Amino acid sequence: MLHQGNFTEKELMNDLLMSEKQISSAYTASITESSCPNLRRILASCEQNVFTNQENIFKVMTQRGWCNIKKAPSQDVQAAKDKFNQMKSELK
Repeated sequence: MLHQGNFTEKELMNDLLMSEKQISSAYTASITESSCPNLRRILASCEQNVFTNQENIFKVMTQRGWCNIKKAPSQDVQAAKDKFNQMKSELK
């Protein structure tokens, strides 16, 4: 299906997903730099909505075959967990 500007639906969905990632990044920076607890809570709530949007967009793209997901072997997942748990313990 073609839309305005001759962009395909896949291209528009990919652009939307990239935009949501940018918005999330902006919220994260704002939350980190805010000294007002109430503002931080509001921004965190907004960011949570962005996460939900990203997930929904990604699900649609995956269902339509526009995103190929390769499942990681369980030993790779465990190795990543171990690595980040080690990093976490070093920060304490």
